[in-house]
Order: sequence, then structure tokens, then C-alpha cells
Amino acid sequence: MKKCFLSLAFFTSTVFGVFAQQEYTGPYDLETAVNIALENNLNLKRSELNQQTNEAALLQNQGARYPNLTAGGSTNFNWGRSINPATNLFETQRIGNVNLNANANAPLFNAGRVNNSIKQSKVNLEQGYYNIEATKNSITLNVINLYINVVFNQEQVKIAESQYQTTEEQLERTTKLVNAGSLPYSDQLDLQSQLATNNVDLINAKATLTISLLNLAQALQIPYTPDFQIVKPELTIDDTFMVTESSATIFETAEEVMPEIKAASLGVQSAEYGVKLAKAGFYPSINIGGNLGTNYVDLYDEKFGTQLDFNFSQSAGISLSVPIFSRMANKASVQRARVQKSLAEVAEIEARNQLRQDIETAYTNALASEQSYQASLKRVESLEESYRIAQQRFDLGAINSVDFQVAQNNLFSAQSQLIYDKYTYIFRVKVLDFYLGNPINLN
Repeated sequence: MKKCFLSLAFFTSTVFGVFAQQEYTGPYDLETAVNIALENNLNLKRSELNQQTNEAALLQNQGARYPNLTAGGSTNFNWGRSINPATNLFETQRIGNVNLNANANAPLFNAGRVNNSIKQSKVNLEQGYYNIEATKNSITLNVINLYINVVFNQEQVKIAESQYQTTEEQLERTTKLVNAGSLPYSDQLDLQSQLATNNVDLINAKATLTISLLNLAQALQIPYTPDFQIVKPELTIDDTFMVTESSATIFETAEEVMPEIKAASLGVQSAEYGVKLAKAGFYPSINIGGNLGTNYVDLYDEKFGTQLDFNFSQSAGISLSVPIFSRMANKASVQRARVQKSLAEVAEIEARNQLRQDIETAYTNALASEQSYQASLKRVESLEESYRIAQQRFDLGAINSVDFQVAQNNLFSAQSQLIYDKYTYIFRVKVLDFYLGNPINLN
């Protein structure tokens, strides 16, 4: 009853939790976005429901330690020649009878089957918890990546808007000069073409932002609406932003904290118990049992209770089952169990190798992103000065609109690349923090 109540409470909270999250209109900060994704993710819910199956398996295996008890009864009416249950003789008449019985049996020795089944179920249950945590980590990283992508695209829209506004201002100024005869009409045409290009870039940037918002909303499993927005975090990078640990040190830490490694190790333990369970098939088993029974026949004048008391019988016994030849079934079971153990060991090695490779890749990418970010900073600083000089020269008529547009496009292109390098660097460093077991935030 308690488990039924807990299951009902879990289901109710989950359903109402989903509706409650969908009613939240935002804007969404990172913590809220991650919580909603975890609340609504169906793969995670499936894993949590499968975990309840593991709990049921443990409950069943624990119950195998105790005796089972069954009770029952039956009533029959016979016509013609049949056996009288009271005398065990054949009689030709109608006989009505009631039979009551109760049976119990319990294992005395089963070569550790029950204990190993319980231990295996506990390991499977613990492994399930770590698999759930690994799923949560994967969901969290995906949401963070999508969230940062939205912030990046918001910055790209700002750059595109700034570029469009700058070109528009230059076009207005150039048009006046062209009308005054100070500049050739071709300069105006060049800027009109540039403004149209900037407008296309702005439209594309806004469309990309919308797609990134859509991707984030879909990851949260909530309906997307045009007013879906996020809370923009203040993302800064300083000289101490990059983690100081080496990739080898990060891997040593990650081995201790990453749930997928713990789950893989527990998979090997579970397989070891599987081998022990398979080997138990070669050993004899001993069971103890008992039976109580009585009956009532309606052919006699004795009262119902009197007959039940008079016909009451009891029995008890011990049974021994010795496997002699199982047509290779036990040997095949052990072989399969050993193969499963070897597969679990391979999976553990594979999980560790994958983790090491992921960390090495993340560390190398983070270092490369740091270098790219620093190079982009210097490039933007240089191009900002070049653009300032080009604007002064353009205002004085020392260069034409084409040369000015080249300087402007170079600056905006560098600014766009700097934004990309910045957010790529931030995400990759956050991934390294994740492998170190640190909570991920963007503040």
C-alpha cells in the first residue's frame, strides 16, 4: 500500500509538474531552464520508471528468503459411481463434499541463490541510480550548450543591427553629399547595395536566433511561442578563467565523480553475481514443506465442524533435489554468465576510455579556444583602430565608399568571430568544470 501511494504521488507530482512548468512564461534563466528540461524529459522519466522495476526485483528476491503459504478450499458434487472422500470406497450415489487445505514450504539450502539474487538486485538498483544521474548530466550539458547558443546569437543580432545602422547613417550622409555634387553617384549606389546586404545579414541573424530559441524550447519539452526569451547572463572571462589542472588530473577526478563510470563498475559486480547464480545450478537444493487438510461429506449426520475436526490431517517433509544431468543447461548458463561478465568488463574499460578521450578532446579544444579568443581580441582591437581611421578619411573624402566598406566589413566580421570564440571558449571551460565535479553555472 505504501509503495502504491508513493507511486501515485510520483505520478501526480510529475503530471502537475509538467503543466506547472508549461504555464511558466519566462524569461528563463539557466537554472530554471535546466530544471524544466529535467522535469519534462521523457527519456529521464522512462529511466526513473525502469528504476521502479529494479526496486520490485529487489523486493521479490528479498521475499524469497521467507516461506510461502497458500490456503484454499473447494466444494464438489458427484453423481453415479464415485469415491466417498470419508471412506475412500466407491459408492453409487450423490456425494457432496468440502475440502480445505493449507500448504507452506521454504528453502533450507540452495547454494546461495537467494543471497546472490538479493545482492545482484541491490547492485542493479544502485547502477540504475547512477544511470539516471548520467542521463541528467547529459540533459544538463545539452541545455547549457543550447542556452549559450541563444546568448551567442543574441550578440550576433546586435552586431548585425549595429552594422546596418552604421551603413544607414553613412548612406544618409553620402546621399546629401551626392545631391550637393561633392561625391559621385556611384558612392551612393555602393552604400545602397551594402545596406541591402546588411539588411539580409540582419534578417538571417534574427532567423538564426529564432531557431536557437526554438531548439532550446524543444529541449525543455515546452511549446514554443514568439515571446519565449531567456535571461541573459553576464559572461566574463578573466586571466584565471581557464582551469589549471592538466587533462590527466581532470580524468583522475572524473573517474571518481562521473556516474557513468560508477554505473559501469557496478555492471561488472552485477555480472559477477550472475556467474555465482549460474554456478548454483550444479549444487543440490533442500526444501522443507508442510500441509494441513480436512474435508466434509454431506452423507453423514455429523455436523460440519465435527467432520472437519475428525478429518483434519497434517504432513511435513524435507525434499532433496540433486542435479545429475541437465542436458548441458547448467554448463551453458555458466558460460553465458561468464560472457556477460566479460562484456561488462569491456563496457567498463570502454566507459573509462571514452571518458578519457572526451576529457582530452575537451581540454585540447578549450586550450585552442583560449588561443582563438585571445587572437580575436587583438584582431578586433587592431581593426577598430583601422575602422576609426578609415571613417575619418572617408568623412574627409580621402577614401571612397568601397574602401570604407571594406574596413567596416572587416571590423564587423572580426567582432562576430570574437563573439563566437568567446562563447565557444566559455562553454568548453564549463565542460571541464563539469568533469571536475563542479556545479555548472554561467555567472
